[in-house]
Amino acid sequence: MLKRIQKLREAGVVGINARNRSYVMPHNPRKLYKFVDDKVYTKQLAEEANIAVPKLYGLITTVHEINSFNQIIHDKKDFVVKPAHGSGGKGILVIDNRRGDLFIKPNNTAINSEAIRYHIENILGGVYSLGGQVDQAIIEYRVKFDPIFNSISYQGVPDIRMLIYKGIPAMAMLRLPTQQSDGKANLHQGAVGVGINLMTGTTTLAVCNDRRVYEHPDFGSALSDVHIPDWQQLLFLSASCYQLAPLGYLGVDIVLDAELGPLILELNARPGLAIQIANGQGLKHRLDAIDKIKTLPEKIEDRISIIQTIL
Repeated sequence: MLKRIQKLREAGVVGINARNRSYVMPHNPRKLYKFVDDKVYTKQLAEEANIAVPKLYGLITTVHEINSFNQIIHDKKDFVVKPAHGSGGKGILVIDNRRGDLFIKPNNTAINSEAIRYHIENILGGVYSLGGQVDQAIIEYRVKFDPIFNSISYQGVPDIRMLIYKGIPAMAMLRLPTQQSDGKANLHQGAVGVGINLMTGTTTLAVCNDRRVYEHPDFGSALSDVHIPDWQQLLFLSASCYQLAPLGYLGVDIVLDAELGPLILELNARPGLAIQIANGQGLKHRLDAIDKIKTLPEKIEDRISIIQTIL
């Protein structure tokens, strides 16, 4: 056991306690959490900064306002309903299409409007929110993922998680939905995490349910050597979020929409650590290298150029 712990330390693997003690607490003041924990506020800030996000169709804040649901989506065939203060992908309802009075989910099952209203009631009651607090229901644009992911993503929308440390991209992974994860890009529910080479934007290693995998479990398609398009643009977009929400240890989730291009899905003040498993590398060595830089550049392009010195 001691040898295993020593091996992990030598590899620079960061655990939850070390993450909280060394990175989250010193660099993410509680007063700044409002920038990321409230998805409505985050969306507003991003739009003001000309950072692309999924369009907001409507916001329901009280049980009485649920009556406005049909009006909000009356001309929409597809949309997403999610909690403003949710975490871990909980409470996200995706509607792909409509058939008469029914709403079709990505797995092709149909639900009626009463089921959606009940789901919204649960959101408002804090069933999915951080700490069970009273919440708001966001109704927004449903992302149509880039066809480059057709052979490696099951039904739902894959996303790219960037870990930004002091404004510098430090590690990245691609999260791919599976049948087990019910089409959601959530590793805890069975999605696949695929490491990405920060310099090239090419996928490397992959993990699913904490085990190394080489093929997508539903399609048998290879997960390595997939090139993420417009990689430099994605690095710039993720690094720019540090100016939007100046948290020193920040998770940025990006989706590639087939029609609109890169969109910021959400920001996270406590990004998980599975990104290390997906990349087969610990975070500590990279974060230490950034800490050693006495004066970090202000220009986003210059911050991105630091990547080559920390790998």
